[in-house]
Amino acid sequence: MLNLIPSQFPFYSLKQLQQLKTKGQLTLRQLKHMAALLKVVNEGFGLAFREGAFSQPNQPKHTRMVRYFCRGLCDALDIEVTVHAPMPVEHALWVSNHVSWLDVAVIGSQTRIFFLAKAEIQHWPIFGRLAQAGGTLFIKRGSGDSVVVKEQISGFLNQKLPVLFFPEATTTDGRAVKRLHGKLLASAIATQTPIQPLVLCYVNEQGQLDQVVPFIDDLGFMPHLLQVLALKKIRAHLMPLAAISPQGHDVESLTAELHRHMSEGLLALQQQVLQP
Repeated sequence: MLNLIPSQFPFYSLKQLQQLKTKGQLTLRQLKHMAALLKVVNEGFGLAFREGAFSQPNQPKHTRMVRYFCRGLCDALDIEVTVHAPMPVEHALWVSNHVSWLDVAVIGSQTRIFFLAKAEIQHWPIFGRLAQAGGTLFIKRGSGDSVVVKEQISGFLNQKLPVLFFPEATTTDGRAVKRLHGKLLASAIATQTPIQPLVLCYVNEQGQLDQVVPFIDDLGFMPHLLQVLALKKIRAHLMPLAAISPQGHDVESLTAELHRHMSEGLLALQQQVLQP
């Protein structure tokens, strides 16, 4: 197989990983998942090169590549995705609550879509490069870039290209939908595109919200990745909600309606999948 992975895997070199293995600081399960993950990432680079995604990103056909790669990530990390309603196929601006970097793999494995992500991810080793090839739009939190990205999203929506962003603008513990930052919903109003909300949660073997998967508390990516690799199985639950029409809304009212809708949807999902 053509090796397209740089010698440095995110924040640890391959030599450092070998040293961790020798010292007994990596379990057999972590090594197994790491090997599977490296294989998927390598295949992702190869696929992106073959499809011309590095030189000409954001092509409609690339959504199929993104979904294929996300399915590979789910397989490599033993993520079991349960979808609790049919995934919509109508054109929309997609939004979801945000728990972990795994959300992209979970959602992307179930539908053909482009993603919006925080600018820091663009500079992550390997994954940032793949995210760029996958058509991801990057935005700096709290900057004027939101105006530019709003125009980019509007351009996507006018071309009937699906885009998903996480309006909480940060990851959470997944218990509730936090405050939404709705500036980018203006693109849906401008193009009169429906909003398609999703809600998701991760459940552990005890039937409670998983405490390992949430990417919170300023934990670095590599330490969190190692924790995720140690999990036997990750159970993700995904539920699409009814679409919201932007007609008659301004950004403020649309954001409020979306927050209410997602909060109720997440509570309903948790009532279905969590043990009392």
